[in-house]
Amino acid sequence: MSNHQILNSADHGGLRVHTGAGAQFGDNVMACLTVPPEFRQVQAHFPIVFRRDIESGKLSALVLFGFENGDNLFLQDGQWDAGYRPLAMAIQPFLIGRAASGDDMVQVHVDMAHARISKDGEGTRLFDDRGQPTPYLEGIAGKLAALDQSYRDSATFFDVLERYELIEPFTLEVTLADGTQQSLVGFQTIAEQRLAALDADVLHMLLKQGHLTPIYMALASLAQLPGLVTRKNARVSGG
Repeated sequence: MSNHQILNSADHGGLRVHTGAGAQFGDNVMACLTVPPEFRQVQAHFPIVFRRDIESGKLSALVLFGFENGDNLFLQDGQWDAGYRPLAMAIQPFLIGRAASGDDMVQVHVDMAHARISKDGEGTRLFDDRGQPTPYLEGIAGKLAALDQSYRDSATFFDVLERYELIEPFTLEVTLADGTQQSLVGFQTIAEQRLAALDADVLHMLLKQGHLTPIYMALASLAQLPGLVTRKNARVSGG
C-alpha cells in the first residue's frame, strides 16, 4: 500500500533513496507510461505503443521493456541496460501532488512505502546538512515538472490521433529460439497508411502544432522490436 507524503526537510531531512536498477526496486515491469515530448529519446532504445483504457476509452502511450508482466529485458545484472531511462521510471519514488486548497501549486510528494526508500542507511541523500535540496533532488524536481506538464499537454496529441484516425490495433507474435511463443496483444500503434494519405494542409497543421514529430518518433520506435526479441532470446537461453 502506498504512503504518499509531502516532501520536506523537516520530516525527511535524513531520508535516502536507492537510485540503482533492479527488480528489488520495482523495475521489473514490462512497460511504463511515456509522454510525447520524450518520444525522441525513447524511440532510440525502446518500442512505443498505445493503449486504450477500457473504462474511459482514453489513449495513453507506453514504453515496452518486455513481453509479459514482470518482464523487463533492460535489467541486466543490477544495471539499466539502455542509454535512457524514461521519466516515469526515473522519478520513482517521487510524484507530483497538488495543494488541497485547489490552486495549481504543485508539490513534490514521496511514497514512503516504495521499495526505493532506504531502510539501511545506504542510498542517495535528498537534503544536505543545512536542509537544502541536493543536486539529485533538484534534478528529480525538474523531471517531475516536465512529466507533469507533458502529461497534461498530451491530451491534445491524443485528440489529434483520434480525430484523424491515426491509431490502429497492433499485434506481434514471435517464436523464440527455444520454440516458445511470445505475443503482444491489446496495444495500438500509428496507422502509417492513413498518415501517408493525409493532405498537405493537415500535415502542415500537425507540423506547426508540434504533433508530427512525436507521431513519426512513435513509428520509428517500432524498429526497436527486433532488438526486444533478441534480448528475450538471450534471456531464455541464459545469455
